[in-house]
Amino acid sequence: MKNNFICFDLEGPLSPQDNAYELMKLFPGGDRVFELISRYDDLLTLEERADYEPGDTLALIVPFLMLHNITEDHIAGLAAQARFTGGAQKLIVQLQYDGWKVFCITTTYEQYAIHLTHKLGIYAHYVACTPFPLRKLRGDLDKTDIALAEQVEKEILALHPVADDDRLKYILDEFFWKKLPETNLGPALKEIKPVGGRRKVAALKGFADAHGQPLSNWVVVGDSITDFRMLQEVETNGGLAVAFNANEYALPYATMGLASTFISDLAEVLQSWRKGYRKEAEKIVRQKEKTGGSGDRGHFHWLSGRKDIADVIEIHKGIRRLVREEAGKLG
Repeated sequence: MKNNFICFDLEGPLSPQDNAYELMKLFPGGDRVFELISRYDDLLTLEERADYEPGDTLALIVPFLMLHNITEDHIAGLAAQARFTGGAQKLIVQLQYDGWKVFCITTTYEQYAIHLTHKLGIYAHYVACTPFPLRKLRGDLDKTDIALAEQVEKEILALHPVADDDRLKYILDEFFWKKLPETNLGPALKEIKPVGGRRKVAALKGFADAHGQPLSNWVVVGDSITDFRMLQEVETNGGLAVAFNANEYALPYATMGLASTFISDLAEVLQSWRKGYRKEAEKIVRQKEKTGGSGDRGHFHWLSGRKDIADVIEIHKGIRRLVREEAGKLG
């Protein structure tokens, strides 16, 4: 049986929960702190700041997790409660039965990623995620670090995304790149490298090289700003880059889009890919696009070469919010 290769992002395509967001919700005001830092992450990504990757939010929130005594047990508890996107488990089982090699590249912390991918039946050595040595980081913390994080938290909680972008960026630039490096926690935080942006591309190329498969033979599925480079790389190389319930940061770089409450709606397209790769996938997607979706299911669009995607963005935005709830508004 011929093998095919597919790589999913975890949060969005396979699970609606944003783990870091849920962690931050465990303390008062944590949801707003996360939204503000997520906005800061978007701003740094869009300005293409050197040595910064989309998804580095997971490093930036660490001082605030430390401030509020978030532990490994909290992460384990959230992982145990996490839900899967509609049809995710069924789709993974079917793909593996049909001879697919199924991978996951995710920005989320390893404690969460390994737990969920294990439940989905994805082999641990086919998973790339963000190492998070929480106990070691806590040992590096002192009272000065706590006081600094507490002050910054108070300052940014008075701000609002977009309207106060300039002020937000000034405060967090000072905190993360000037003050924090001088603390005990600063050097330790440099070691946290969330798997987003170019690091997702590097992880994908690592898997591809290990299996002797060019990117033209791969399908990748993503939904957000952390995935756009991976989608772009596969689309450029003639593979199939799928934007699932995606936002405006990911959709322009994808080969095709699917907006649906069920990731398993992708199954027929993947069957076509097995038969004739991109040519057959395009044929079925264009047929489904012509037919149109029904309610919150099966909204397909062929995006490669398409210039105006404003209508597609609106469809994805609505279903993204439906599936991902509060996490749907994040970049």
